[in-house]
Amino acid sequence: MVKKDLVTAKLTELAERAARVRAKCLTSSAALAADPDALDIVSFNLMLAVQLCADIAAHITTDERWQPAKSLAEGFTRLEEHGVLSANTAERLRRAVGLRNIVAHGYGRVDPALVFTAATNGLSDLSEFAREVATWLLQQA
Repeated sequence: MVKKDLVTAKLTELAERAARVRAKCLTSSAALAADPDALDIVSFNLMLAVQLCADIAAHITTDERWQPAKSLAEGFTRLEEHGVLSANTAERLRRAVGLRNIVAHGYGRVDPALVFTAATNGLSDLSEFAREVATWLLQQA
């Protein structure tokens, strides 16, 4: 059975990370590119937000004793398969893992345009993830 208090705490931290992204994101990708400190703060908090989503997926999958995911992205597939996430939300979070990997592993210089898009448009995906997970949690005995 899923540990609701643990997932709820992670959802709270997810909301805090998203708020930090909103607070530090500048008005354009060019402005973000011109301010390396802001770019770092926004990138780092986006990375942590996506990681929190992946952690939540792993906790639910493990606690429910579903087939383990072989990757962070596959964790969102598990949640989709079991009705926790919609197909659309699962797909968006699978794609978000790519940005997380770029920031976490330094696969190249972080693209300010990609970060800006994630910070302005992608936060709604994180909010939808949180809403769908919270709804699922409420349905659990």
